[in-house]
Parts: sequence; structure tokens; C-alpha cells
Amino acid sequence: MQYTATYQSPLGEILLASDDEGLTGLWFDHQKYYAQKLAPEHAQKETPAIEQTRKWLDDYFSGKEPDFLPPIHMIGTPFQKDVWKFLLQIPYGKTTTYGEIAQKIAAQRGLAHMSAHAVGGAVSHNEISLIIPCHRVVGKSGSLTGYAGGIDKKIYLLKLEGGYIEAFFVPKHSTAP
Repeated sequence: MQYTATYQSPLGEILLASDDEGLTGLWFDHQKYYAQKLAPEHAQKETPAIEQTRKWLDDYFSGKEPDFLPPIHMIGTPFQKDVWKFLLQIPYGKTTTYGEIAQKIAAQRGLAHMSAHAVGGAVSHNEISLIIPCHRVVGKSGSLTGYAGGIDKKIYLLKLEGGYIEAFFVPKHSTAP
């Protein structure tokens, strides 16, 4: 069974979802793929994972790096989970590129090459945004592309963490809303 609650952030309402194992979803209102893997039958309930996520979000939006990770339950393919695990390793206030993640996954799997586009697809379907920090992934040239929550939110989050640099730019044709 999945449970939901809402959180009011400086960027608008966030929907939180969890099951008995941990947080299964964190979505900004109206984001791309909003609640895509939320079970049709769910109930509103403050679970321990949701309570810990609220504390994490309070710390995060106050401008300080949270010093803990709420329990999470990634729901996705093995490839998606591998990508999301790499996202969890991106330090607060830092960024990486889709290509760098692709290289790491290729090395992990003993492959000569991995598609940055495949990585981008997995990043864009991250159901636990912010906690699994997909906003910290940018294009090789500094392009701020691909954030399902919206480019404006990605910029806000990077600035909040002190990871925004002037070389970043919004592409003319973005995959994000």
C-alpha cells in the first residue's frame, strides 16, 4: 500500500508518497511524469518515511545541507536504479553531466560505451526528485536541460545549494517543461 501527503515548499506544493519500506515519490505539482508510479489505490497518511522527508525538506529549503537521508524505496528498472544510485553520490552544491554518469555506468557494467541519452531517460523518470538529486545533472556544455520539475526550479535549486555557475544556460529546445 502507498500513502501520500503534501508539503508546501518555496517552489509550490510537493506530493510525497511512501510505502512501508520508504519514500517512493516526491513530485512538484504539475511536473512532467507527475505521480506516474503512484498506485491508483493509496491513502493519505503520515508515515515515518514521510515525516523524515518533511524534516529533510525543511533543512534543505532553509539553505542547509541535510545530514541524513530519509528511507527511500526506488521503483524502477535495474538500469534506472543504477543511474539513481549514481545521482545519490553527487555532492550537495556540485553538478555532473549525463555523459559522466554514462561513463561510470559503462565502467561498472564492463562496457566500452553507454549512451548519455539512455542515462537522461532514467534521470528524467526519477520518482524521488530532490532527495535523489537529478537537478544536479547538466548537459556537457552547461545546458540546463531535462529537469522534469521545470528549468526554473532547477535553477532555483542549484542556486540554493551554491552550485549554479554563470556558464550554465537554458537551451532553446529543452526536454523539460
